[in-house]
Amino acid sequence: SSGGDCSGIDFSHVTEIYNTGSAFVALKKDLGQGVCWGSSSSGGHCSGIDFSQQGLEVTITLAVASYVVEGWHTADRDSSIGSNCNAFVALKKDFGQGVCWGEASSGGDCSGIDFTHVTGISSTDSAFVALKQDLGHGVCWGASSWGGQCSGIDFSHTAEIYGTGGSAFVAFKKDLGQGVCWGESFWGGGDCSGIDFGHVTGIYNTARAFLALKQDLGQGVCWGDSSSGGDCSGIDFSH
Repeated sequence: SSGGDCSGIDFSHVTEIYNTGSAFVALKKDLGQGVCWGSSSSGGHCSGIDFSQQGLEVTITLAVASYVVEGWHTADRDSSIGSNCNAFVALKKDFGQGVCWGEASSGGDCSGIDFTHVTGISSTDSAFVALKQDLGHGVCWGASSWGGQCSGIDFSHTAEIYGTGGSAFVAFKKDLGQGVCWGESFWGGGDCSGIDFGHVTGIYNTARAFLALKQDLGQGVCWGDSSSGGDCSGIDFSH
């Protein structure tokens, strides 16, 4: 029920495979097809999904493994596949369309989302955010307490969005040396106005904490759950 039996799956012409916490999708990019298996509530059933349109990107953030692979904010990549714990979203960038499947409350229902001008999608464990970088806008869906509610967030000048494997996002405004966070405050969401994002060269995360690295200065600043990496006050980041 979690994807451990794939004896009936046809893997011919498969180009990429991705997963949620309990399901897989095998993408046959050249044929414009996809096949899913595992828990149907976590994205294991996709027989009604159209994988055929040109410009398809599938975003599924790998949150269940307690990290999110850097690159979900893939505004400049041709394709990406990742997962949140229970849902997938396939972005058809060239058409300004998106289709979701899996657990509706975790982002598997995006029927009311406007995907026009979307440049990249990121996620937490149970929510997604679609960034419209050129417009300075963002739209969120999924569990509101896990970052699925961002109506009050200012996305102008946002270069990248990072999500923990848990329930927090940070929108990084690199040119301004600023960041804005939302989601579960204990896990790195909420108010991060006290964080100095000046000179930050990269942001990394665990399931419940963020690290902003200032590589040129040999410094780092952390926030979120201290037991999950949110306290790095004694760490030497030089060299």
